[in-house]
Amino acid sequence: MFLQKRLSFAVVGLAGVMLAGGAHAAPVTVAMGSEPTSLDPQLVQDGGEWTVNDNIFETLLVRTADGHLQTGLAAEMPKQVNPTTWRVKVRPGIKFADGEPLNADAVAYSVNRIVDPNFKSRQLPFFSTIAKAEKVDDLTLDVTTKGPDPAVLTRLYYLKIVPPQASQATDFASKPVGTGPYRFVEWTKGQKIVLERNPDYWGPKPEVERITFRFIKEPGTRLSGLKAGEFDFIHNLLPEFVKDVPQAVNTTGPLLTMIEVDSRKTAGLTADVRVRKALNLAVDKTALAQSLFEGFASVADGQILEPGWFGYNPNIKAYPYDPEAARKLLKEAGAEGATIDIYGSNGRWLKDREITEAVAGFWEAIGLKVNVHIVEFSEYLDRLNDQKARPQTIFIGHSNQLFDADRTDSAYLEPGRSGASNDNGEIGELIKTARAETDVGKREDLYRRIGQIAHDDALFVFLLYQKDIFGLSKSLRWQPRADGKVLIKDVSLAK
Repeated sequence: MFLQKRLSFAVVGLAGVMLAGGAHAAPVTVAMGSEPTSLDPQLVQDGGEWTVNDNIFETLLVRTADGHLQTGLAAEMPKQVNPTTWRVKVRPGIKFADGEPLNADAVAYSVNRIVDPNFKSRQLPFFSTIAKAEKVDDLTLDVTTKGPDPAVLTRLYYLKIVPPQASQATDFASKPVGTGPYRFVEWTKGQKIVLERNPDYWGPKPEVERITFRFIKEPGTRLSGLKAGEFDFIHNLLPEFVKDVPQAVNTTGPLLTMIEVDSRKTAGLTADVRVRKALNLAVDKTALAQSLFEGFASVADGQILEPGWFGYNPNIKAYPYDPEAARKLLKEAGAEGATIDIYGSNGRWLKDREITEAVAGFWEAIGLKVNVHIVEFSEYLDRLNDQKARPQTIFIGHSNQLFDADRTDSAYLEPGRSGASNDNGEIGELIKTARAETDVGKREDLYRRIGQIAHDDALFVFLLYQKDIFGLSKSLRWQPRADGKVLIKDVSLAK
């Protein structure tokens, strides 16, 4: 029920009435801030890819709009055979868009593909506990974990199922094939991706017949296109534009923003905890929330988990805004006037560039020299995942569709993982222990301890909990989801 309480739905300037019994089929144009780097749903960790592929590919389990797990491609909820084995039944009669059958072979292939270290999936932290999958019969398979894993069902909710034959083609990442309500039509790089309704889809028929995803980096251009009728649905609507669109909808979370700080012994300036604490104390997070987001964001609680995610620690509070204390810490560390680099993106998350530049301004106000690097999203991902050359600091917009601390901690806190910037052995051991702990209370205590260490060691500059804001045309009716997915099959059309 906690997810229901967290989900809010707001509509501004609602117009249009839904047709009784459903509306006519129609095309919809979606304007998004970043282009996918790949359409292989198992390869990258890329918000643009999610937005498109959530409409092409499907998973064994799905969430309701308020966040509860239920069956998707699975015929029933997976059953635990023993502490490390889960039996999965697959729905009969489903095919991929190219005609390949969805069966136990396809699901087992998909599981084994993504956990294969040679595949080098950036999603591997989601599935690090899974050892393998094996076929039992045509519609039954066993998923084996490396040890007890209390979060295995949420992992199966996230793992997209791919066709064994088509996914081995050299162009699969640009011409994807799934079982979903929409099938791929074309990708004009730098401009658009087009999908059309899958005529053989096994589930309810979507009202929207054709989707065109346009890549529009500038939020003002997205707004202008919506008002002019060029777009029907825009991502990352600026808070100051909410009253200017036919409809605006928003939901609390699941996005939080933070600056990851390299704390490894080799990091130089930021290896000193006094510097990292100074970076936190220098930032007026309340001012960021108010000036940039006008009520559509709040100050994060000094941790990289949101309320409602398993493992959130209610006892951790935000670092206060105290620039004098920050200057004092820099002086103690011998870092007065030092130079620091910060990396950020532009258009992937709501006001990502503005947040990065504002944080840099706060750091400059305490005497640091700040080099701001706003880079293309593909380069941003390379920087974020480069363990050999970690940025001193990098902006991160993080959402956790698993609602479980292991997803977040594995990606950004476990030493050695592609997105982690620390070498804290204690944190690493605690994450491994928590991952296999089946006692709910003990597991929660472990994650809360991890959160406290990360806070006290200032491994991040903890920033904001942000609402997702979307702009819609008068002709659409759509409710945002707790997991942040944009499923066009849920769109209803009006006259």
